[in-house]
Amino acid sequence: MSSTFGSNIRLTIFGQSHGEAVGMVLDGFPAGLDLDMERIAREMERRRPGRSPMATARREDDLPHFVSGVFRGKTSGQPICALIPSRDQHSQDYGEQVDVLRPSHADYTGHVRYYGYEDSRGGGSFSGRLTAPVVLAGTLCAMFLEKEGVQVQTHIRRIGGEEDISLADVPEDENLDMLRQMTLPVLKPEAGEAFRRIIEEAYADRDSVGGEVEGRILGVPAGLGSPFFDSMESVLAHLFFSVPGVKGVSFGDGFALACMRGSQANDSFCLDGKNIRTRTNHAGGINGGISNGMPILFTCAMRPTPSIARKQETVSLKEGRECELEIHGRHDPCIVVRAVPVMEAMAWFGLMDLWKERKACLGS
Repeated sequence: MSSTFGSNIRLTIFGQSHGEAVGMVLDGFPAGLDLDMERIAREMERRRPGRSPMATARREDDLPHFVSGVFRGKTSGQPICALIPSRDQHSQDYGEQVDVLRPSHADYTGHVRYYGYEDSRGGGSFSGRLTAPVVLAGTLCAMFLEKEGVQVQTHIRRIGGEEDISLADVPEDENLDMLRQMTLPVLKPEAGEAFRRIIEEAYADRDSVGGEVEGRILGVPAGLGSPFFDSMESVLAHLFFSVPGVKGVSFGDGFALACMRGSQANDSFCLDGKNIRTRTNHAGGINGGISNGMPILFTCAMRPTPSIARKQETVSLKEGRECELEIHGRHDPCIVVRAVPVMEAMAWFGLMDLWKERKACLGS
């Protein structure tokens, strides 16, 4: 199903942008995990609209209500179902149904796919609002995998023509917890200032801007993943591409590898005590679709927010003619800012799925 993903742990998300609530069902999650509600609230806050002047003004608490799978503060081993109420919908900004197609939105494709019966207000099921339950599911997976020594670190790598330091150049033992506290999570303060200026300039120009989110996964043992269809890259890329606005995903040196020779791109093996490592990490911690024990490095490229205040050319469905459109409502001038915790959550969930598969193979 298009709203469900996972083989060893399954996540289903549901709801529409301007419905009463969005939510998720997480099936196959282990029993006995203590739920840290303060941690959950902090992670939901990172994605929440209205927390930054660079994001949409829509204001939602985004605090989940667990209706099953949790008992006395611990996961029970049954499917975890949680609802996240929507309280700040402005459906009047969109009308009851799409007539004039918004450029680069899913208005047209959704209309064709669902024969005109779709709830199109605010993007309906295509809205970034559906990333709220994704962050919740990812946080639960994080709380489990962190006990196994896994870390996921994410930041904004690039916005417009400016860029931050790459995580590939940061020592593995450096504490990067501060990234979770930052509205613009960056490693270099000057990059944050440049990103803010670019976003503000785009907003003042009634426009938007895209960028890149980069992530690093530490503590993943060698052996997770499979060749071909269930490779580490396949699972993670599938999840990353599920996030609205993502148009490119790469691992390690990514597309730069196309310009290298094998002698430049190959990662030589070496010994670190009794552990086998590689001297470089051009492959991003993955060989043959399987983790090799090195940091897993990924980058996700995101398009500019398609909802802009400028006049655009489009088509009216009802009248069957070309026309112009000025989009109203509340929109992010740069979706990259709020996408950081979403990509992090997707990485956590993908890892959890592969982790459970590996443990099942080992009989543990």
